[in-house]
Amino acid sequence: MDALRDPYPAVAALLRRFRAQRPLRGGSLLMTVFGDAIAPRGARVSLGSLIGLAAPFGLAERLVRTSVARLAADGWLTPLKRGRRSEYRLSDTGHGRFAEATERIYAVSPGAWDGYWTLLAVPPGGGARAELRERLRWSGFGQLAPGVFVHPSASAQRSHRDRPAEGWLFTSRGEDLAADRRLAAAAWDWAELARRYRRFRDAFAPIEARGALRQLTPESAFVVRTLLIHEYRKIHLRDPLLPPALLPEDWIGTEAYALCRRLYAAVFNAAERHLDAHGSTLDGALPSAGPEAFARFGGLAAP
Repeated sequence: MDALRDPYPAVAALLRRFRAQRPLRGGSLLMTVFGDAIAPRGARVSLGSLIGLAAPFGLAERLVRTSVARLAADGWLTPLKRGRRSEYRLSDTGHGRFAEATERIYAVSPGAWDGYWTLLAVPPGGGARAELRERLRWSGFGQLAPGVFVHPSASAQRSHRDRPAEGWLFTSRGEDLAADRRLAAAAWDWAELARRYRRFRDAFAPIEARGALRQLTPESAFVVRTLLIHEYRKIHLRDPLLPPALLPEDWIGTEAYALCRRLYAAVFNAAERHLDAHGSTLDGALPSAGPEAFARFGGLAAP
């Protein structure tokens, strides 16, 4: 399929939007393919079939080869060669990173909250503190003041108990919900996150509006599923995923999550058929997706 001539206009519009990005980051899209499609099906894929899977997005063979080589050099992938053929597998490091990201991307939206905050106070540390700040933001922490980070989740506290040298952990409860909401408003940039969620909604809502989701070819379903998660994860991994009680009024992230969940469920099985037909390892066809894939977004219907 020509990357810009998908038979479905709404899908072709998504492809044009992706191709218009500058720079075109082939490695980032291939990371999405690995995390969403390859990881639950054995976590390895032949280079030849990966080149084929990337073709509908307009990624040239040379770009795919260069991108996977760079991902391997960065520790995400491990290459394996057999004669002139090769495949790439998720490394141990890659497995760990993908597992953490997968838990956030496909998880059910947060529900009730017990009212307790996790606070992390970090001493001055120059570049080391800047690196820690970025990691904390990726984990969903908000910055309340220089060196003070917060998150309304006990799991956030558990994830940092093994790093005592990086600061001091506290658990605290606010005065009341109004104070908690003011704290949340101060700790996170909701305006920027909302702007990005609105762009996501406006890009993908037309796919659903056309009413042809279940009529997509397997290849077009794979394109929609991949671009859906590719764009969603870039926003969602920056979302602190706060419980509803702390969110701004009429929070657009809730609408974006619901849209992503509906679209993903609608195209998942057809996209799997595309992977059945075109994905392979050096030993043969890709194995079927494991049960963890069907548990995404609270549960998907098996074919």
